[in-house]
Amino acid sequence: MKIHWAGFIIMAVLCIAMDVYICRRLNRNGYRWMARFNALLALLAAGLAIGVGVMPLSSASTTNGAFVTGQYMLYTFFAILAPKVLGMAVHGLGRLLRQRWLTVCAFVVAALVFGVMWWGAVVTPRTVEVREVELAFDRLPAEFDGYRIVQWSDAHLGTYNGRTPIVERWVETINGLHPDMICFTGDLVSRKTDEAEPYRAILSRLHAPDGVFSVLGNHDYDNYVKWDDEKAKLADRKALCDLQGDMGWRLLNDDYALIKRGDSQLVLIGNENYGDRPGEKRGSLAKAYSGLRDGNFKIQLQHNPYAWRANTLTNSNIDLMLAGHTHAWQLMLKLGKWRWSPACWRYPEWGGAYHEGDRWLYVNIGTGMVGTPMRIGATPEITVITLRKRP
Repeated sequence: MKIHWAGFIIMAVLCIAMDVYICRRLNRNGYRWMARFNALLALLAAGLAIGVGVMPLSSASTTNGAFVTGQYMLYTFFAILAPKVLGMAVHGLGRLLRQRWLTVCAFVVAALVFGVMWWGAVVTPRTVEVREVELAFDRLPAEFDGYRIVQWSDAHLGTYNGRTPIVERWVETINGLHPDMICFTGDLVSRKTDEAEPYRAILSRLHAPDGVFSVLGNHDYDNYVKWDDEKAKLADRKALCDLQGDMGWRLLNDDYALIKRGDSQLVLIGNENYGDRPGEKRGSLAKAYSGLRDGNFKIQLQHNPYAWRANTLTNSNIDLMLAGHTHAWQLMLKLGKWRWSPACWRYPEWGGAYHEGDRWLYVNIGTGMVGTPMRIGATPEITVITLRKRP
């Protein structure tokens, strides 16, 4: 708690100093209306920060509406602060180099950052990108050549607070792709099961000939709220598992399913979350499927891509793993086929297709949001993976 308040006080002092400097410079240059506007923004930012600080956002009794309000309050605070900080950096560089044009650019930079941040909060989350990928394998049975899997991940339904059109768009897009199988790779909710209730009927409309399969993500274990007792926490987790079953999904908690075409089959293995943080290594490949090195073509559903190198590659001959979790940190730069995200600083495999020899991992960057309610460049993704038999 001391560290929390120490950090808060340091940030408050720096923000006040920055705003005093900005207001003085604007007044000195005759832009009094801009100085007053900046002062109002500073007061708004202070009110938002204090408001979020006193809200009991971690309590299980906090409604999802209150939690989402807190998220947007915090994001608005940073949407006011970030443009100022970056604008001040450009302004400082201009004064250091004695280049007046850089000082003028400071206003442009601040406006651009503000616009990009709110575009990422308001526009991008309401769009969806369908990525089509073909992966070829030697071991794939010929009967499965051309088999289509739609993968989606990280819905974090609570962020939308009952707004159904966004989720309806996901469902319509997925069904319109006519997959043989649909796979959801975890994080249906952010905090509690009740986030998913408004979408039960919508998500029940997902359909594919071989079924809809899912696994749990780290947020689906109810670890992001403070519960009054462990029984309530476990009951809420069970309710989330039951909800998926009621929607017609098959939840693979360390379990497997056989998908058949004629005399051939592939094995779909689903694992509980096997993450890179302490206490998150829940999934057991051996428990899920005993023949981890048999001759069957195998696909694994796992929420965290960390498990691919930490567990899957070394303890099985699984051909393809589908994962999510990273969100590309909800911030991505794209130029043609080139993509970059700061998520690479933590996850070597953060988004897209990766392989070791003939074994593949695909990381879907998700459709939803967690933490900050924005996606800058990281457009919500639905992936169509077509399996091919290598000649």
